[in-house]
Amino acid sequence: MSRGGAGSTGPPSTGRRTRSITWCSWYRNLLRLSSSSFVEGFYYKPRIDLDILSRHSAGLLGMSACLNAEIPKLLLGGRADEAFLAAGRFQDLFGKGNFYIELQDHDIPDEQKVMPLLAELAGRAGIPLVATNDCHYNRKEDADAHDVLVCIQTNKTVDDPNRLKFTTSELYFKSPTEMRELFRHHPAACDATLDIAEKCRLTLELGKAQLPHFPCPDGFAGLDDYLHHVAREGLKRRYPSPGDAIRERLDYELGVIARMGYAGYFLVVQDFIDYARRQEIPVGPGRGSAAGSLVAYCLGITDIDPIRFNLLFERFLNPDRISMPDIDVDFEDDRRDEIIQYVRRKYGEENVCQIITFGTMAARGAIRDVGRALGMPYGDVDRIAKLVPEELGITLEKAIGAAPELLQMETDGGAPARLLKTARVLEGLSRHASTHAAGVIISPRRLDEIVPLFKPTNKDEISTQYDMNSVEKIGLVKMDFLGLRTLKVIDQAVRLVRKRHDTRIDIARLPFDDPATMELLRAGRAIGVFQFESEGMRNLLRRLSPETFEDLIAVCALYRPGPMGSGMVDDFIDCKHGRKEVRYEHPELEPILSATHGMMVYQEQVMQIASSLAGYPLGQADLLRRAMGKKKAEEMEQQKTSFVEGATGRGIRRPVAEKIFEQMAYFAGYGFNKSHSAAYALIGYQTAWLKAHHPVEFMAASLSSEMDKTNRIVILIEECRKMAIPVLPPLVNRSGFEFVVEESSIRFGLGAVKNVGQGAIEAIRAARDGRGGDPGAASGPFTSLYDFCRRVDLKSVNKRVVESLVSAGAFDDLPGHRAQQLAAVATAMARGQSDQDERRGNQTSLFGGTDPRSLVIDPVLPEVLEWDHPNQLREEKAVLGFFLTDHPLAPLREEIAAVATCDSLGLQERKSNQDVDFVGVVSAVTRKPTRSGSLMAWITLEDFAGSVECICFS
Repeated sequence: MSRGGAGSTGPPSTGRRTRSITWCSWYRNLLRLSSSSFVEGFYYKPRIDLDILSRHSAGLLGMSACLNAEIPKLLLGGRADEAFLAAGRFQDLFGKGNFYIELQDHDIPDEQKVMPLLAELAGRAGIPLVATNDCHYNRKEDADAHDVLVCIQTNKTVDDPNRLKFTTSELYFKSPTEMRELFRHHPAACDATLDIAEKCRLTLELGKAQLPHFPCPDGFAGLDDYLHHVAREGLKRRYPSPGDAIRERLDYELGVIARMGYAGYFLVVQDFIDYARRQEIPVGPGRGSAAGSLVAYCLGITDIDPIRFNLLFERFLNPDRISMPDIDVDFEDDRRDEIIQYVRRKYGEENVCQIITFGTMAARGAIRDVGRALGMPYGDVDRIAKLVPEELGITLEKAIGAAPELLQMETDGGAPARLLKTARVLEGLSRHASTHAAGVIISPRRLDEIVPLFKPTNKDEISTQYDMNSVEKIGLVKMDFLGLRTLKVIDQAVRLVRKRHDTRIDIARLPFDDPATMELLRAGRAIGVFQFESEGMRNLLRRLSPETFEDLIAVCALYRPGPMGSGMVDDFIDCKHGRKEVRYEHPELEPILSATHGMMVYQEQVMQIASSLAGYPLGQADLLRRAMGKKKAEEMEQQKTSFVEGATGRGIRRPVAEKIFEQMAYFAGYGFNKSHSAAYALIGYQTAWLKAHHPVEFMAASLSSEMDKTNRIVILIEECRKMAIPVLPPLVNRSGFEFVVEESSIRFGLGAVKNVGQGAIEAIRAARDGRGGDPGAASGPFTSLYDFCRRVDLKSVNKRVVESLVSAGAFDDLPGHRAQQLAAVATAMARGQSDQDERRGNQTSLFGGTDPRSLVIDPVLPEVLEWDHPNQLREEKAVLGFFLTDHPLAPLREEIAAVATCDSLGLQERKSNQDVDFVGVVSAVTRKPTRSGSLMAWITLEDFAGSVECICFS
């Protein structure tokens, strides 16, 4: 088995030699081989060669494998002596008794032909036989579904004669009885499977944390001592005059961390966050339950005060439950990889990698994939898929029970029934493997000694072969490095404000009671505001009318399907506005629930109630919260007994204690993590503050961050219109890559023009600024299309780029209209290239300091008809993806507002089968015949906020 290389002319053999392990001390050999096959030897399939196998064969068992492997191929080719030599080579490599000749019978003629030859070879070479069966699916009746799955994976349909197809339905998991019947002439081969299983016993040390090694600085007794030092220094910065309660909280948390052995973990996280800040990479204020840790706040890991907002450490790290800490960190999305590279350098390339993730077939996705593989018409499949209710995690079994039409299809037979039957079998299966969006492993030693590694196709990064849950079970520490686009928006807006007004904003130290910010949110003017910009959220803000930052934390926790569907949100709003009386079953509930108007909104409130009313330590209270979330009857009954006994022991009447417990159990199903809500409410508040106080800079930064998303640009430009902020068209003389502020307007960024890349824009700016590397070229503003082509690097700025810029209006401040400029592009570029070649030949200008432009006369632009307004808008839209300078519907804006019940932005949040009145201009139509011979069409409608697709049938 070679790795393949320059001499390979096609896919290698799909034969594979099965490896097993004999005892856990040699488990790393199997890990090394598996890792090498993916990371170094991947060629169509993961492979290893004999050289690598010989270096890592100790303790391994080998088998001769299937028909496509070396030994069966040689035997079928009549080369028995060569097969004998190959078998001997593998027996020498693995050791006598550790290599097996493999027998298989899947009702394939060649297998039955080679079986006696394999048995003869085994006897001749003194190698034991073993009977095996390829298992591609569990049950024989799943063969058809597996056939469809192969079509999905290879992007083929079942009626494609050239597709990959298995010729047998015997590739299922056979019972011992079936296997002994198949190999009745070779009973010892079946017995050998038991011997191999006995040799393959493996005990992994699960649950023991394998924390990365953080280097302890000199002068400290150890990492616990150093963590205490760093945390106390941070305490001085965070709280200039901390009281005893804060000091005690810090000491308590440090004690828990020390007992659990997690000091190094905190220092690792603090170190890479500190690196990010030194590199001016924006870091989020917190994420998840880690925001409840005072130690994390003092270390600078989080940036939201857990004391001020009453956040609980035990929700993050429970002293009564041994579990790994989990600190997720948000970084600016396009600089996240810099942090990963930093930890690779610090802890070693071989000790750091990312985590694999498996994309599985969800209910709707399974229907669409199977329908496509079966060759069913798109319209039919789409209609069936849309009958599945839009519910997170819904299964096809549940969907068919909830949708009578689906049940009818399943019982009627025909193509829809086959579709649903097959989709049921494939639902939940892995569809593909990729790299987890955030998870990073930092190990104390080489990862291929702990976990098998994997290299995704066409990517350089290395991932684990184990998924996130398995990685954690073997003790490796997962850290989530998440990319958050909003952090770039905040950072860029702050930089624009500093540049324009010479004002420095400390975004982490904003007042939490800013009237303008709260008014903006109360009015629902939250487009572009993190967490608060969806139509549903904006409606909730208008109804709830937040007055404090605590209200915003509650909004983030409430805007979820559970609370929204339970009536809890309506009750919260009514209580807040005095339309409903706030009642407390016991006076001790008031200090815990007053901020949420008597309602249990957060998981932490359940913990605080258990602690305050029933005397639970907060660690035990967290276990109660977990039990309520799982709703296991036996465990709930035990917890109820403990809670009621604790509460009655503190003087609370039993009926009151029981009622409070029932309320806790009910709300625990809807409660959310307050620490996460607070951290994300803070980011939302920061963006709202910027929008309220520096709207032009904020919107320019928002537009720049979304340049790769046409639909988002449309929404943000429409918001600018509502805010009376002009968005000026792109100009080669004024625009850069991103959107920039010009006085009280925003200048369109060239990076949002189709076909215009970073290299072309840099070449334009270099020529404009006199950095183009052409000593004979002028600098300063371009004076014409011809002047532009004479000065820019035409290798970077090609014909397609120039034509796109003309259509976008980027030359509108130069001579000629767009039709003339477009007609002149080829001539201008040819003349420009000629001039540049001539200047390069003459290196030094003959005219000294004279501006070269004064000596060149531009040709007259072609005489062509100017585009009419509709045509100009069409050309503009073709290169921008939307209408910028005007919109075809603009004259009807008031009429549309009067009749439309929904725009394209709001339509995304409407439920299926809900009637709406929508007004848009038809921008695209695609027609396709259905199987019945009628026509169907996909129609794209556009309004001021974006576009929607409709399907119509004749």
